[in-house]
Amino acid sequence: MAAEAKYSIIREVGRGSYGVVYEAVVNQTRSKVAVKRMHCNVPENVELALQEFWALQSIQRQHENVIQLEECILQTGQVFQPIRHRYGKSNSHLLLIETCLKGRRCMDPKSACFLWFVMEFCDGGNMNEYLLSRSPDAQLNNSFMRQLSSAVAFLHRNQIVHRDLKSDNILISHQRGSPTVKVADFGLSKVCQGKGNVNQQRFSSVCGSNFYMAPEVWEGHYTAKADIFALGIIFWAMVERITFRDGDSEKELLGTYVCQGKELIPLGEALLENPNLKLQIPLKNKKSMPGDLCKLLHDMLAFNPKERLDAFQLEVRIRQISY
Repeated sequence: MAAEAKYSIIREVGRGSYGVVYEAVVNQTRSKVAVKRMHCNVPENVELALQEFWALQSIQRQHENVIQLEECILQTGQVFQPIRHRYGKSNSHLLLIETCLKGRRCMDPKSACFLWFVMEFCDGGNMNEYLLSRSPDAQLNNSFMRQLSSAVAFLHRNQIVHRDLKSDNILISHQRGSPTVKVADFGLSKVCQGKGNVNQQRFSSVCGSNFYMAPEVWEGHYTAKADIFALGIIFWAMVERITFRDGDSEKELLGTYVCQGKELIPLGEALLENPNLKLQIPLKNKKSMPGDLCKLLHDMLAFNPKERLDAFQLEVRIRQISY
């Protein structure tokens, strides 16, 4: 089945080192989808693409706040092959594809290799752009915090650790009327083996985005609770509209930090240097958040992961705050 016969590309909506994202339509139904194309010319690109695929296909049931993968298509030259796991492809088949892709280093455009991800379309852009284009709204903030807490708890129950949570990787959909957040971009995620407590799994690869990384991630010894630290950064920045300017893209991004002179230090890095650092929450206006929300953020941003909330505790606590 040729991908170009099934989908029609409308326009490009995003581009980065990971690949290109397009808005497209399903020709048969005219429904919109998002299509991400990742070039498999180097093993590093293949790793990112397959990590995302393994994470999204491993979820047994969908969650309304996690981006939905419709299908994944392997393109080799002009040949398109769906590799959807849920429709009968075995793990051994997928591992064979992974091995073959990682062994490729093809520069011939006629036999270029791509992975195409077809996902649900989100019409509201990413959460960073969405919030910064609107006036602060406590009700909307509360809704987003609840939705994100539910999404991360769902992922952790399904043994998936995202490892790159940030407002740029959260999309907004208006399909149900009110804005719905969708956790996306699973290229750095990890699917844990077994069915034990996800918080007992240990990771050593330092990955993520600096301003959202927990102190222990900087050291290379961390658990799923690193996702909770990243959520704490997002929640705090969202409520108080704290932003910084990204040095590479020059984009204004939601995120908290520590100032050292004119230099902005990621909060996780600053805590690693000084574990006794007292976080000034709220940062701008004491009336901007109630005491129970301040306490919640402190518990999400604890230096010691053992003192930090896990996703399941957070899901309960977030529904109890008076904000």
